[in-house]
Amino acid sequence: MNFKFSTHRMANLKEIRGRITSISSTMQITSAMKMVSAAKLKKATDAIVMLRPYSEKLQEIIENVSSTTDLEGVSTFTAEREVKKVLYIVVTSNKGLAGAFNSSVIKELNNVVGNSQHEVEILSVGKKVFDAVKRTRKIYDNQSAIFDGMSFQVVSNFMENVMKDYKEEKFDKVFVIYNKFINAATQEVKTEQVLPIAMSEREGNTNTDYLFEPNAAEILNVLIPKSIKTQVYKAILDSIASEHGARMTAMHKATDNAQALKNELVIFYNKARQAAITNEILEIVSGAEALKNS
Repeated sequence: MNFKFSTHRMANLKEIRGRITSISSTMQITSAMKMVSAAKLKKATDAIVMLRPYSEKLQEIIENVSSTTDLEGVSTFTAEREVKKVLYIVVTSNKGLAGAFNSSVIKELNNVVGNSQHEVEILSVGKKVFDAVKRTRKIYDNQSAIFDGMSFQVVSNFMENVMKDYKEEKFDKVFVIYNKFINAATQEVKTEQVLPIAMSEREGNTNTDYLFEPNAAEILNVLIPKSIKTQVYKAILDSIASEHGARMTAMHKATDNAQALKNELVIFYNKARQAAITNEILEIVSGAEALKNS
């Protein structure tokens, strides 16, 4: 970055000192935000790391049970039907200053919805996505307040309404769009189908015999709703961990950039101050010479 001297050097020096002070204050804020996000990230990653094995095992049990059971007629959550309306559960944050964390999810939503041939409704989880789409998309529900008291029960409550409306065919597919946590510096935007539940192809299930109590249909009717809720809960926990990682990274970069700018300003300030002192010395010497020769 290049700086130019103004004609009023003393005023210019005062302005530079003010900018240096302002940047120092900004650095203190960004550094503090980085440390806060780092502390929250540890708690958030612990939560998602503990939930993932449970979610995967629950899905595995459903697939194992369903491999010996004809799912047709067992659950409305497994049956495909003609798609007329789609619900997107979109997860962002309530706050900014997290780099591309929120904008990447909103961009993915716009891409998906832009290519959709069906009627679309949005269930917003996060103020940022709600503000971005409230004037352009039909809002099914806004659950931005759940971050104040995040728990499985809170997610279960609003997903009960989603599953009820799905049963009543108010929409025919449900997707969740969120940032999957990879590490503190990396998040991956994912779009996953929630309803109807999609069974992955697993080898070795079809020839396995199981004993069920009371029976496979009743087991699936209990496990499938729990799996649906857990999938959305996991997506939100992933998003929370991703948010703290993205904000920590963004604040780290902001602090480094502020430090670099401060260093340049300090160098420029010292040069300007040295030039001002040199000019004053030259003026004194010139005045002394003029008196001597007068």
